[in-house]
Amino acid sequence: MPVKFGKIVKFCEICDKFLIDYLINKSDFIMEISVKQLAAMINGVVEGNPDAVINGYAKIEEATAGCLTFLANSKYTHFIYNTGATAVLVRNDFVPEQAVTTTLIRVEDPYKTLADLLNMVGAAMRPDKSGVEQPSYIADGVDVHADTYVGAFAYVGTGVTIGKNVKIYPQVYVGDNVTLGDDVTLYPGVKVYHGCKIGNRCTVHAGSVIGGDGFGFAPTADGTYEKIAQIGIVILEDDVEIGANTTIDRATMGATIIHRGVKLDNLIQVAHNVEIGENTVMAAQVGVAGSTKIGRNNRIGGQVGFAGHITVGDNNGIGAQSGVPSSVGDGQRLLGAPAINAITFARQCAMMKRLPDLFDDVKKIKKQLSQS
Repeated sequence: MPVKFGKIVKFCEICDKFLIDYLINKSDFIMEISVKQLAAMINGVVEGNPDAVINGYAKIEEATAGCLTFLANSKYTHFIYNTGATAVLVRNDFVPEQAVTTTLIRVEDPYKTLADLLNMVGAAMRPDKSGVEQPSYIADGVDVHADTYVGAFAYVGTGVTIGKNVKIYPQVYVGDNVTLGDDVTLYPGVKVYHGCKIGNRCTVHAGSVIGGDGFGFAPTADGTYEKIAQIGIVILEDDVEIGANTTIDRATMGATIIHRGVKLDNLIQVAHNVEIGENTVMAAQVGVAGSTKIGRNNRIGGQVGFAGHITVGDNNGIGAQSGVPSSVGDGQRLLGAPAINAITFARQCAMMKRLPDLFDDVKKIKKQLSQS
């Protein structure tokens, strides 16, 4: 369904650019901007009606008059010829194969451009909260900046360090001696155990737990298990985002480290002493067993499972529901359980579909041989 921006936005022309002058939060108005103004903001080139008005956005197959949409994936190209959208963001090199009735705005990267626009609107729609709501608890000696927000029923323990512009939403627990960098956001119900360190511009979504005990138990002679104290911490470096209900266990000793720019989806389990390299992304329900080291710029699909004590290199793509039982090098594309080369896996799947026919053929051959 098309989505309206829900804001009035006045644009001022400064150095041939249009910038947001002010935003007024009134539900009975919507944002309106001309194609020409929008193109100036994003350095786009207009093909069509520059005076057409945009007041919302939608997917290309669902867009109606007044909507902005985008075309970034070629499999959606056929929608552009009958979309109801007023304007469509397309790549600079897009060549239509038939007549297009909508207005095109040519940009270098339509997906990123739309993402930037939505982030701008989203930031404007989020309230800029500050101050300490009651009831909440902040231990004596904790320095709270004027721009810090602490929501109701939040707990901030002894020795906590809080950077500038930190947002601690209701029912968040921040344990003793935790460090929060600048521009950190902890959404409702986040729990950060003692001693953990969260870098600048990190976001942790609702219900996530940072620094719970690692799963360390030693078997004993009588068949029971003795708990091994988990005395390490968790470190989130700068620009990390953690999805809802994700858990990152503290190290047995040392630190579980999530490096700069990592993005973790919802419902992910990261075990003790794991290390995840810069700009690696993981989809929902990934599980990483203890002491595994994952390199930089990896793209990991949903429900992938990693065995413990292995090493995964850089720039790998690992498909959904894969199982990774042993170490992996760099630049590979893997699928399956156990994970193998993606092309090989696809060939195996194709062959599996033919197995019933092959089995029938073998039975026929055996029957013929037995009768000869």
